[in-house]
Amino acid sequence: MIGRTLAGYLSTRFARWIIGVFLVGAALVFIVDFFELMRRAGDRPDFSIAEAALISLMRTPSLTERVLPFAALFGGMAAFVGLTRRSELVVIRAAGVSIWQFLAPAVLVTAFIGLFAALAYNPAAAWLKEKSDVLSLDLLGREQLVMLQTTQEVWLRQRGDGEDSVLHADQVTAGGTQLTGVTIFVFDEAGNFLKRIEADHAVYERDHWRLTKAIVYTPDAAPHPMATTEIATEIRPTEILEQIAQPDAVSFWQLPGLIDRAERAGLAVYPYRLQFQSLLSLPVLLSSMIVIAATVSLRVSRFGGTGRLVASGVAAGFVLYVATEIARDFGSVGIISPTISAWSPGIVAALLGSTILLNVEDG
Repeated sequence: MIGRTLAGYLSTRFARWIIGVFLVGAALVFIVDFFELMRRAGDRPDFSIAEAALISLMRTPSLTERVLPFAALFGGMAAFVGLTRRSELVVIRAAGVSIWQFLAPAVLVTAFIGLFAALAYNPAAAWLKEKSDVLSLDLLGREQLVMLQTTQEVWLRQRGDGEDSVLHADQVTAGGTQLTGVTIFVFDEAGNFLKRIEADHAVYERDHWRLTKAIVYTPDAAPHPMATTEIATEIRPTEILEQIAQPDAVSFWQLPGLIDRAERAGLAVYPYRLQFQSLLSLPVLLSSMIVIAATVSLRVSRFGGTGRLVASGVAAGFVLYVATEIARDFGSVGIISPTISAWSPGIVAALLGSTILLNVEDG
């Protein structure tokens, strides 16, 4: 059995490399997003560089969730190559430690990182993204904000106080309780048009929407600006959220409840099931990246040719990524089970990598 000291040393080395590579990727994402905000809003008179930097910083966690598998791959490769170049890997193997024994700490620490990412990082990223959307409204204004949002716009038909209305919103935040860029067409029970209301914001308060900075248009009168106004509704915020929520914008802990409500409402749940299973399978996917990194490092230590072999490892990682995306596409529309599409890439990669390691280690 591998000693506790050696296991701790290997775990620390791999964790540092994986986190380091992830932070480098996050920094690049932040820079790109920050300059995109600068390009979009730099000509506004009230533009603030500090506020733009804060918005980009809050958006970065949600943008970098897809980077984590690559961080595990590249970080694992860097850790293995570092051990090889300092002859530490040679000494470890000369001491009688098998490949599976010194690989176990790396796999375990990577699985723990994946578990942390699913249970804690993902909810925090979703929360920060929602807060950044609110800040973006002040920085970018309604028109520019809509161009940068990934949240879908929403159209709803609602009823209240004997009137029917059709509501359109450019953006939905705060779990469906806050709308931005609101337009409401109001009709009587006979279907006759009564008025149109345009408002910057709408906030849900029990049985009505409270509209701020609104303008009311009627067929027989001039536009009437109002600081605030209200319109009755029977729609719940959860019904709005279920119609527009992007799966990757919903936190891990909210997904089960959202899936249950969407099923009872007769809505498609494949994308949400896929996202939930993808988060559950993240430890397996990251661990499979470590196995792939190990196949590269062992071949480097035996046969040399670092550049070529590392490139082959990178290519294998990208092939796995493409396979994962294809499986996600099939799972999101129900062609195959979301559970199978989420778990199969990591499991298949781990099995293939283990087979290669068996051939390299045992001939």
